Amino acid sequence: MSTEETSPSSWKKTALSANMLFGMGNPLLDISAVVDKDFLDKFGLKPNDQILAEDKHKALFAEIVKRNKVEYHAGGSTQNSVKIAQWMLQKPHKVATFFGCIGKDNFGEILKKKAEEAHVDAHYYEQNEEPTGTCAACITGDNRSLVANLAAANCYKKEKHLDLDSNWELVEKAKVYYIAGFFLTVSPESILKVAKHASENNKIFCMNLSAPFISQFFKEPLMKVMPYVDILFGNETTDDIAVIAHKTQNLPKENIKRQRLVVFTQGKDDTVATVGDKVTMFPVLDIDQNDIVDTNGAGDAFVGGFLSALVQEQSLEECIRAGHYAANVIIRRVGCTFPEKPDFD
Repeated sequence: MSTEETSPSSWKKTALSANMLFGMGNPLLDISAVVDKDFLDKFGLKPNDQILAEDKHKALFAEIVKRNKVEYHAGGSTQNSVKIAQWMLQKPHKVATFFGCIGKDNFGEILKKKAEEAHVDAHYYEQNEEPTGTCAACITGDNRSLVANLAAANCYKKEKHLDLDSNWELVEKAKVYYIAGFFLTVSPESILKVAKHASENNKIFCMNLSAPFISQFFKEPLMKVMPYVDILFGNETTDDIAVIAHKTQNLPKENIKRQRLVVFTQGKDDTVATVGDKVTMFPVLDIDQNDIVDTNGAGDAFVGGFLSALVQEQSLEECIRAGHYAANVIIRRVGCTFPEKPDFD
C-alpha cells in the first residue's frame, strides 16, 4: 500500500481469496456472564478491573459456567482482529487464517466452534499439558471485571505447528500478516520466521506494540522483529506517540521496497499515521458518550477494520476509515462482538 495512492484506480478492491490474511497469537475463549457481588467477593475481584488469573482464580472459570448463563466468543487480541477483518469482508469465508495454541478440552472444542462460526480458518496447535486459555468477563451492572488465564496460549511451539508443511503452506498463501506484541512473550522465533518470509517475498507484515510491558520487558525480541515490520500499530497507552513514531521510522528495515508506516490510535482523539517524516492526523467518528458501552475491544477492532481494507490493497485513508468504523461499532456493545453484517461502504 502506497501512501501516495490517490488516483481513483487505487480505490478498486482486490479480489479476495481464502487465507490471504494471516494472524498468529494467544487464543482465548471469552466467557461472559452477569454475576453477583458474592461471586466477585469469593474470588477477590474488583467490579471494574483487568487482571491475569492467579492460583486463587483457577476455579473461577468452571464455576462461572456452572452458576450462570454464559456467552462464549473466540477471543484474544490477534484472534479478535482477524475475526473483525473477516466480519468486515463477509465473503468469501476464511479470508482470515489464525494460528495459536489451545488445550484438548471442552473449552478448546467451544473455541474451535466459535472461530468456525466467525468464518475464520483457525488451525490450533492442541496439547495436553495446559488447558485452553480463557478470559472471564464478570459483569455487574455497567461494570465488568476481566480475568484472563493464558494457560495453553503460552505453549505454542514453532517446530510442532508452524514448521509443519501443511501449516506453512497456509502462511505462504497470505499477502498480509498481523501479530500482536503479546505473542512476543510466547514464541518470538515463530514471529521471526513469518516476518522474514513476508519481507523476502515483499508481502506486508504488521505488528502491534499492544501494551507498555512489551516494549519495556520484551525489548530484545521486539527489536529483532522490528526490521521486518512494515506497519506498526500502537495506542495512547504505549508512550509519547510522536517520539515512538520518529524512533521507529529511523530503525533499520530489511525490505526497502516498502516504507514503514506507524499508526497510533488515541481513543477519542485523532489517529496519527506517520510515513517517513510525514505525519497525518485522522479524526475518529463522533459518538455520544452515552452510547459507549465497552472500550476494551476498540484497539483490536480498529486493527481488524484496517486489515480488511489493507488486504484489498486500499489506500491508507481507506484503511483508517475502515478501522474507525469497526472500532465505532464495537464500543457500542459488550465485549468484542458485532452485529450480523457491517454497514460500511
